[in-house]
Amino acid sequence: MRAIAEKIRLPSPGEKKMSKQSGEWNQDLSDEKAISLVKSGHREAYRVIVERYKKKAYYLALSWVKNHQDALDLSQEAFIHAFRKLKKYDESRQFFPWFYQLLRNLCIDFLRRQKRVNCSLVEFVSLKEDPPAQWAELSRALWAAIDKLSGEQREVIILRYFQQYSYQEIAELTNKPLGTVMSTLYYAKQKLRLWLKEAWGNYSPSKGES
Repeated sequence: MRAIAEKIRLPSPGEKKMSKQSGEWNQDLSDEKAISLVKSGHREAYRVIVERYKKKAYYLALSWVKNHQDALDLSQEAFIHAFRKLKKYDESRQFFPWFYQLLRNLCIDFLRRQKRVNCSLVEFVSLKEDPPAQWAELSRALWAAIDKLSGEQREVIILRYFQQYSYQEIAELTNKPLGTVMSTLYYAKQKLRLWLKEAWGNYSPSKGES
């Protein structure tokens, strides 16, 4: 991994961008041409892709995880994952939407690994009894339920309740209509409530959420 990471290292803030004359590959190369070169064995051509999308990838990751270093790490990891998957990449597809799916999945997995329960959990879950000793068990039950959701439902739950985005912000971030976001979130919560009720007998939905 280190060898690949060094090949596609994200430049530091003060580092100059690769000029058209400074390397073998021209920054005016299209995504398709650069990827074709990489597939044919010219790894350095991948630098064109990294230079073109590194800022956009960073800010998208930052919008998910809200932490500078985590966003840098995740955007770097996404470029590495994309590099490794290029052999299977369908060149008839646009590169960045494909890449964004990889980045988004990494961000979601990162947030899942955090297992944060000091989120807006109380907005849609309340317990008849809430002794602190039971929070670890509740957290496990909640994440087990979230893992059972579809990808779209899991995404909006994490953005709404773990990242505290508004409905409108989620719509903009996921490029979906506001009504679709609200509908997806509603049905996701219904499923979570059902599964939590099965796994956690001492559960009741809060009055403010439906």
